[in-house]
Amino acid sequence: MRPSRPRNASQIADVANSLIDPILARRSGISTALLGAWDEIAGEAYADFSRPEKITWPKRPSESEDGGFRPGCLTIACEGARVLFLTHAQGELIHRVNGFFGFSAIDRIKVVQKPVQPPGGHRKKPPELSPAEALDLEARLAGIESEKLRAAIMRLGAGVMSEKRQKKGRKGI
Repeated sequence: MRPSRPRNASQIADVANSLIDPILARRSGISTALLGAWDEIAGEAYADFSRPEKITWPKRPSESEDGGFRPGCLTIACEGARVLFLTHAQGELIHRVNGFFGFSAIDRIKVVQKPVQPPGGHRKKPPELSPAEALDLEARLAGIESEKLRAAIMRLGAGVMSEKRQKKGRKGI
């Protein structure tokens, strides 16, 4: 039997989103729902190297002019040379974002080139060293007093040694 929750209890995500959404809407015109659904909206092809930054809405005309709604411009941050791929998919992304909102919310996409942190802070798994390589690297770094500096150089050294090992493996093939 599943334990029941009091009727007045709320999910922490709902409470956090209700606090964050007004601030996001004011500053960038987007919501946590759009950020959370970006993987499904952008799809596997684009979600890993892009994220929505903001929606810029056009200035509202005065009361005497046509006061109807006008779609905005979605700014998407994208990494490096992948901007080209995202630029070619603008029409499809506009269609998907508007489908998410349920109305024609945006009519343009502006792509800005900048580093994109993967959702949830997922990073590549650090390279693994053999016990002999780890001992050799630790011996070389023994004279460094700062723990943070030694750990950073250890990660760098592990990456370099791993890359060398991969290059040797390719040459041997």
